[in-house]
Amino acid sequence: MSEPARFDRGHTDDLMTFLAASPSPYHAVANAAERLEKAGFKQVAETDAWDGTRGGKYVLRGGAIVAWYVPEGAAPHTPFRIIGAHTDSPNLRVKPLPDSGAHGWRQVAVEIYGGPLLNSWLDRDLGLAGRLTLRDGSTRLVNVDRPLLRVPQLAIHLDRSVTADGLKLDKQRHMQPVWGLGHDVRDGDLIAFLEETAGIPAGEVTGWDLMTHSVEPPAYLGRDRELLAGPRMDNLLSVHAGTAALAAVASGAAKPTSIPVLAAFDHEENGSQSDTGADGPLLGNVLERSVYARGGSYEDRARAFAGTVCLSSDTGHAVHPNYAERHDPTHHPRVNGGPILKVNVNNRYATDGSGRAEFTAACEAADVPFQSFVSNNSMPCGTTIGPITAARHGIRTVDIGVAILSMHSARELCGADDPFLLANALAAFLEA
Repeated sequence: MSEPARFDRGHTDDLMTFLAASPSPYHAVANAAERLEKAGFKQVAETDAWDGTRGGKYVLRGGAIVAWYVPEGAAPHTPFRIIGAHTDSPNLRVKPLPDSGAHGWRQVAVEIYGGPLLNSWLDRDLGLAGRLTLRDGSTRLVNVDRPLLRVPQLAIHLDRSVTADGLKLDKQRHMQPVWGLGHDVRDGDLIAFLEETAGIPAGEVTGWDLMTHSVEPPAYLGRDRELLAGPRMDNLLSVHAGTAALAAVASGAAKPTSIPVLAAFDHEENGSQSDTGADGPLLGNVLERSVYARGGSYEDRARAFAGTVCLSSDTGHAVHPNYAERHDPTHHPRVNGGPILKVNVNNRYATDGSGRAEFTAACEAADVPFQSFVSNNSMPCGTTIGPITAARHGIRTVDIGVAILSMHSARELCGADDPFLLANALAAFLEA
């Protein structure tokens, strides 16, 4: 069967590569930085003095990246156009004392991060990835991308109530994965294994930020391969699209009239309150330092922020064929229907009428269709970094994204057209 022509295979293939290579926020920002460097961006340290020269720059801090491109002739009061996203996803994260076990099984003690669909992590081959911190304060990324862990489900023969009452999981007792056999469980076993895996001398690792991930790779799905299944689409799909859009605008012949920015934060899934979260000072510091590095004053900073617009790009809910009653009856976003504009009058999303006009203009410029999303009035509405960004920085913010199924599962589902359509809309927004 011939390949469908309706979506850009190269962009979608690259998204799959990005998802597979980014099992943690730390890997995601490293991969985004690598793509930006190929487009001419250069890393700057927060501890160094900055200059106001034109070109692309980026800051890395933990699992967050802020990148921006200063076009020729940008004034100190030139406004920013920001793509906001987040790098973290719900998962199982390793505790400070990771080595445990019982009844001859070796286990890893984990804590639940964010709001995962717990059942999606059962009986799944899991790897382990994240960041190791050494005695000298340096960090090293590690990725055991092979079947290493498994959270085994209880056989139905030992719990007949599952049939009548459904699966009920206790987060503490039922979600601890196994990774081997042995009665002699020793403190340090897991970290020693990771030191050996990463080629680090024994005893050098003194801190870690580690998490599980499904080792099953992303894949096209369906008769015509019009769907894409994979991990961490919430929200690495937006990080990838934003990175591609920023690189394209910076490398393009037409130079933007505003300063395009990508801000991909960590810790959105647990409230964004960290030094690398959207509720922290990172974005504001970068934007202000950019203004001042170009010779600007506080007045220039105020003018720049007043003219700034942010698109908060995060995944949203496509209409579910088995649960259509859970959606608003007049708003049924469909996969491969283009990005969604997310609205909530109680400000769980930051979109207002002027924001809708901004997004409409970008989609029209890119010849990209878009859809509207609003929650069923009887259902609690989720939220994003959008309202946080608007409130913290006084920046006009619009919430958008791609409609998916199985949000917060270990493996999510989207339309294979939509990532490319989103990236085109984001590029048109940055070009302004």
